[in-house]
Amino acid sequence: QGQVVESGGKSVQPGDSLKLSCVGSERTIRRHTMGWFRQVSGKEREFVAAIKWLGDSTLLGDPVKGRFTISRDNSKNTIWLQMNNLKPEDTAVYYCGYPASGLDLYSDPAYWTGWGQGTQVTVAS
Repeated sequence: QGQVVESGGKSVQPGDSLKLSCVGSERTIRRHTMGWFRQVSGKEREFVAAIKWLGDSTLLGDPVKGRFTISRDNSKNTIWLQMNNLKPEDTAVYYCGYPASGLDLYSDPAYWTGWGQGTQVTVAS
């Protein structure tokens, strides 16, 4: 089904907000659960958020609950990650992808594929 393109990452200060975008082809985005993961060099990829294709169900990782929101617009083949009250520990490369099979909200990155090149988010004062 192809890959996606992430964008929107940049350097910000603690407490700032940032919105990441993930754009794919219609074939990639539609009818797929989509999700965001992040990775720090030398560490495993970490689950951030996932959303079912109708947008009626989402899952957030514990470190970002209450601060991040995932949303999508299937007519635009786009998924967003709204990040509020950013912390230095949110610094990472953020990736968007979809499950290799199935429609559930998987938090294990082993179930996911279609990663883009990622977008760097740096939170520092």
